[in-house]
Amino acid sequence: MNQAIFRFGRPPHEPVLPYGPGSMEKKLLKQELKRQVGQEIEIPLIIGGKEVRTGNTGRVVMPHDHGHCLATYHKTGPKEAHMAIEAALEAQKLWMSLSWIERSSIMLRAAELMSKKYRHLINAATMLGQGKNVHQAEIDAVCESIDYLRFNVHFASGIYEGQPLPGGDSVNRLEYRPLEGFVFAVTPFNFTAIALNLNASVVLMGNTTVWKPATTAVLSGYYLMKIFEEAGMPEGVINFVPGPSGSFADTVLSHPDMAGLHFTGSTGTFQTLWKTVASNMDNYKCYPRLVGETGGKDFVFAHPSADPEELVTALVRGAFEYQGQKCSAASRVYIPRSLWGKTREMLVDWTEELKMGDVRDFRNFSNAVIDETAYEKIMGYIERAKTSPDATILAGGEGDRSRGYFIRPTVIEVKDPCYVTMQEEIFGPVLSVYVYEDSAYIETLELCDKTSPYALTGAFFGKDRYCMMEACRRLRYAAGNFYINDKPTGAVVGQQPFGGSRRSGTNDKAGSQLNLLRWVSPRTVKENLMPPRHYSYPFMEEE
Repeated sequence: MNQAIFRFGRPPHEPVLPYGPGSMEKKLLKQELKRQVGQEIEIPLIIGGKEVRTGNTGRVVMPHDHGHCLATYHKTGPKEAHMAIEAALEAQKLWMSLSWIERSSIMLRAAELMSKKYRHLINAATMLGQGKNVHQAEIDAVCESIDYLRFNVHFASGIYEGQPLPGGDSVNRLEYRPLEGFVFAVTPFNFTAIALNLNASVVLMGNTTVWKPATTAVLSGYYLMKIFEEAGMPEGVINFVPGPSGSFADTVLSHPDMAGLHFTGSTGTFQTLWKTVASNMDNYKCYPRLVGETGGKDFVFAHPSADPEELVTALVRGAFEYQGQKCSAASRVYIPRSLWGKTREMLVDWTEELKMGDVRDFRNFSNAVIDETAYEKIMGYIERAKTSPDATILAGGEGDRSRGYFIRPTVIEVKDPCYVTMQEEIFGPVLSVYVYEDSAYIETLELCDKTSPYALTGAFFGKDRYCMMEACRRLRYAAGNFYINDKPTGAVVGQQPFGGSRRSGTNDKAGSQLNLLRWVSPRTVKENLMPPRHYSYPFMEEE
């Protein structure tokens, strides 16, 4: 038994490799990309450490070449979902009794495996299966994943150290128990790191998960699962069950031992899951913890004192990196008329010159959107803008899905600040611009706050400190992550805890202690060192 009092210090962030011309990392990654493209693997379910094949299969294709199949995966049904639940409940009996230091060691070993042995494997799978360029894959699938694993251990140290004061004749302690039951982890396609963390943060605190990855991110998810296994994760602690959620979600959510839901995805899906949980409330042993990060209509607000070049750089990167498929991507921007003349030409020129194509060509800034459903939705907004009197397309506006799901980065200038592309989440490479009169600065701040139901990320650009603070006050609840003179994307674990409120989620801040605390059920224990030996009190004695 480990009798040490141990604290994991604040770790350094995983360095981002540049993949420059002639570099060894670029050579090795190119080799791994070629290897994965040249094979088609079979992906089973992994339940209780055992591979399960259902015979009901789906295809993993490359977004930039949807005729090319990277893998065939087996889909989960109600039977397999029940098996995963039973495996998770059985595994928790031993997992929760393991020292948190031992659980942490598994996480730290997984981080080392990702940093050294499997860096190119997980990067290549994310690039090919989810349509990311090399930089976007590196900062997500490798660096952010590793940061989550290492920083969560550091944050857990602080949680376990948090203890109550002793009494004069008593010893008090807080036991940070895991939840009573299993946690359902539902993860998105757009960040491999989120798929990792929605499991890792939960199991670090002694819980077990039933994990449903997005059907468009099964390849990287499968490799994450194999890395966890190699790191020493016991059988059944994480149970990998890919497939459409509609085929088995009800089985999971109606189970009496469903203790929590850890979700990242669309607002509509989260609301459906929440309602399903509510309808099953009488069935549960405990009230489930519901943690969700959902949609966004993320804004950039420019003051007349903003630097045009800094602003446009943030807009192009914030709106069009990873084809705008980030929850935090810039989607609407408010620019004062005095600044518009200086920024319009630069914004249009830079957007038009962005190279787009195959992820294996490292010269490309943009790649394909994730699938046909996304393509049709995004192009629907663009086609609508082409015929609207309230919108003018300044750049982009074209799409081609003949081989891959390619959409040119698109800039739309709107006359109506409440036009549909200023309000609704598009989740694609579309940036809407509203030009406001300089004299209407305060009114436009209020408009920005009220236009969208979301409140995930936002950014302010300007040099005037008084106006900057005015924006911070008036946009207090408009964004859970608020950036000053920076793009609204790129939150770093341990530096900018991530999450928003309103229709953007429960704001439980991934990458901080706040998220980990959602996965424990504390018990207060008091030991009386000198128990009383009679019921009477001194005040009861006669004078």
